[in-house]
Amino acid sequence: MKVQAGELLQKINYPSDLKQLKEEDLKQLSQELRQYIIDIVSVNGGHFGASLGVVELTVALHYVLNTPYDQLVWDVGHQAYGHKILTGRRDVFDTNRLFGGISGFPKRSESEYDTFGVGHSSTSISAALGMAVASHYKGETDRQHVAVIGDGSMTAGLAFEALNHAGIENSNLLVILNDNNMAIDPNVGALKEYLTDISTSKHYNRFRDDIAKVLAKISEIGPDAYKLAQKFEKSIKGTLLKRSNFFEALKFRYFGPIDGHDVEHLARVLKDLRDIPGPKLLHCITVKGKGYSLAEKDQTKWHAPGLFDKITGEIKKTVYEKPQPPKYQDVFGHTIIELAEVNPKIMGITPAMPSGSSLNMMMKAMPNRAFDVGIAEQHAVTFSAGLATQGMLPFCNIYSSFMQRAYDQVIHDVAIQNLNVVFCLDRAGIAGADGATHHGAYDLAYMRCIPNMTVSAPMNEEELRNLMYTAQQDNMGPFVIRYPRGNGVMVDWQRPMKAIPVGKGRKVCDGEDVAILSIGTIGNEVVKALNELNAEGYSPAHYDMRFVKPIDEDLLHEVFGKFKKVITVEDGCIQGGMGSAVLEFMADNNYRAQVVRLGIPDTVVEHGEQPELWAECGYNAKSIAQQVRLIGLTRSMQTIAS
Repeated sequence: MKVQAGELLQKINYPSDLKQLKEEDLKQLSQELRQYIIDIVSVNGGHFGASLGVVELTVALHYVLNTPYDQLVWDVGHQAYGHKILTGRRDVFDTNRLFGGISGFPKRSESEYDTFGVGHSSTSISAALGMAVASHYKGETDRQHVAVIGDGSMTAGLAFEALNHAGIENSNLLVILNDNNMAIDPNVGALKEYLTDISTSKHYNRFRDDIAKVLAKISEIGPDAYKLAQKFEKSIKGTLLKRSNFFEALKFRYFGPIDGHDVEHLARVLKDLRDIPGPKLLHCITVKGKGYSLAEKDQTKWHAPGLFDKITGEIKKTVYEKPQPPKYQDVFGHTIIELAEVNPKIMGITPAMPSGSSLNMMMKAMPNRAFDVGIAEQHAVTFSAGLATQGMLPFCNIYSSFMQRAYDQVIHDVAIQNLNVVFCLDRAGIAGADGATHHGAYDLAYMRCIPNMTVSAPMNEEELRNLMYTAQQDNMGPFVIRYPRGNGVMVDWQRPMKAIPVGKGRKVCDGEDVAILSIGTIGNEVVKALNELNAEGYSPAHYDMRFVKPIDEDLLHEVFGKFKKVITVEDGCIQGGMGSAVLEFMADNNYRAQVVRLGIPDTVVEHGEQPELWAECGYNAKSIAQQVRLIGLTRSMQTIAS
């Protein structure tokens, strides 16, 4: 059933339509836009609280700005659903994040209004500054450039680097700080406390609007008044705030904090700010999940709740008759506590993903041994390295695609010094509906080329526990364990742990026709394929490699000594991955065989459910079986000919 938009929203196909409304109509439009997001996300799923929190800001920005000529950059993109609906995608918003539908994030190839593709946080200020400098160079002095960034995203080093540069550029750049004290989980750190100080300073807030009005209308007073007003503003801010303003110190003009849910006031302030030159920052106080009471009360739970009843708020879960396997992240969360109870050196680190990685379990059980460092992957890695130099054993849990942001630190601070840091890479492989920015496609390739690094992937929950147990032994050096998003395959998973010999795989089953080498949980798709193939009379062997570095050379000698047909399967990029390692071994040892590599191709894989994307990439059970049949057909024809 198609969701019907509200009376005003039905008329808004593009921002040009929005500009035809009266300012007093913006409140009703905001209510209709918020309800439309609730209606769609409740039945289709997706990110929820972040977009509800910026409804009024979204409406005001497109009402005031001349988009897409004026360039609007959304940080991350969780907050951009309203933006998509107002920019030509209202009637296809029900395909959001679905296979073949529109992306859940801004995407340049999808719309001219999506000025910059964003899936990872903290990129907006750098991107908007680049756009602003380019416009200045081209003489487009009337063009506005706006970056909307959350206070959680502001904790990343990239955001600080961009602010530092932007402060010395005389460009039309407005940074809007969407301050809701939340990322996915509550924000942490000194910046959070600083912003709280500003937003709760009663004396400062009493003067904020008057200052903004004076500065915005300063051209009416006279040419010499601008410098006088600047001095007045700085004097007031310096007196009323106990600490000097951080953003002012970086040469930004600071305005706020203001109510991010007063759409008419937002529109007026944004109009005024257009006339003020140079880098500016508008501090807006918002509530994540605004307008849906349950989401306001439990903002972590309602970041991306899945399907739910919009009336009762009941989150819809599949009811199973039998016990189900756990999520891999929960296996990690329970296991690290078990290990830490025995090994006092173990510490847990995550960059702003305690609930997403399940490190929140350890943070609750052992608060002095588990750390959320904010959205700061580079810091997370080097902080872990520092812990390791003092004899601690850090388990640094970062999503695979987010680890890309800390690659230099992995090499420079961990691997070169051969420090015992355990990197637990969650969401490895195809990540699902979050799409291209979140697929963990590259970690096997980018980790296995680093000296001193051990790179592993479990096929199931028991192997994950055993690899974690192995990695916490003495003198293991840098150690990678990668595992996917979603549920495992074992109900009886919480078994006693044991060490796995580093660099040793295992034979899952013997065979005669072809050898299938898999690494990681995609090996379970191989098992499904073999069940089908065995019934047809085929006899493939299956090897679970477990390690891509060091790779099990004894096992590979066995494989190439027996088989002339080999298939490699990995939930990672084909270029440089496990299949490449197998080819390198074959060449180095002068073996000759036909090797077919299955995995993520050399292309950008879009969004969809994991099974849909495995099929599209050609390495689900059906595709694996088909490859064996093709090789088997060749073998049968050769047998007949002989």
